[in-house]
Amino acid sequence: MASNKKFGLGMGVNALLGNAVDIDSIRKPVGYVNKEIVGNRNSGTKEKADIVRIPVDMIEPNPFQPRMSFDGEALEELAQSIKALGLIQPITVRMVDGGKYQIISGERRFRACRSCGMDMIPAYIRDTSEQGMMEMAIVENIQRKDLDPIEVALGYRRLIDECHLTHEKMAERVGKKRTSISNSLRLLTLPAKIQHDLKVGLLSEGHAKVLLGIEDSIIQEELCDRVIKEGLSVRQLEILAKDPASGHKPAAKPEQQLPDHYYQVLEHIGKYFSKDISLKRTASGKGSMTIHFDSDEEVRRFLEALDNAKI
Repeated sequence: MASNKKFGLGMGVNALLGNAVDIDSIRKPVGYVNKEIVGNRNSGTKEKADIVRIPVDMIEPNPFQPRMSFDGEALEELAQSIKALGLIQPITVRMVDGGKYQIISGERRFRACRSCGMDMIPAYIRDTSEQGMMEMAIVENIQRKDLDPIEVALGYRRLIDECHLTHEKMAERVGKKRTSISNSLRLLTLPAKIQHDLKVGLLSEGHAKVLLGIEDSIIQEELCDRVIKEGLSVRQLEILAKDPASGHKPAAKPEQQLPDHYYQVLEHIGKYFSKDISLKRTASGKGSMTIHFDSDEEVRRFLEALDNAKI
């Protein structure tokens, strides 16, 4: 009789992987094989929290997309990542006339998927006229027990981007602490490979939280690979990340936990820039915020929003 015993990551991933040393060979692309495939306008799902796969020729760009230029090299790197790992973060679309689906967010991901030859693209379908229903569907989906940490974080991100909920409102809706929601959202800042490994269960959320304390993405990925190869526990990873003799740079000292309203500042300002912004704060309350931008137009839009008191 086959055993149903499950192995814990902290107890030795080698029990699952044997003596595997080629990490890339076990990183299979994320798939959505059990999700509905949209074949025509009438077959679209009514569950706005679900992910569906839409034929690429049924998706069209948003004519109001504020970002008109995309870095070719960065787009190619994203395409190669998607080809190897799959699309971890689905795009968001809405139904339009002619049986098409128009991109609301994720045009860069869409272009990368198309360039690497994908014929079906995972997406959320948003009905803008059913805001309340969509919010309830997303909240209900987040509360499921079988979601991986990345799915949960993406649910929170959708509530922010599409339903315009604050961390405080989300905490009320899903019955979580605001700090728990903020920490979950931080997982989406990890490199794609690490998000993939977390999503498919090769890495635990505890491991991911340790890796978040390391600034260098290359070191993050190297340590992630070692966790999988050697079956390291969270505690072992913490020691490895801090030990200069391990051959890696020591991890950055844990940053002071930011109050929730600091994350709201990052969210509000960040939507006006294509690059990430960062905010550091000491225990005494002093700190700095760094904004990176790609063009004068991004700065102009931000200043215009300030003048109009939109943030």
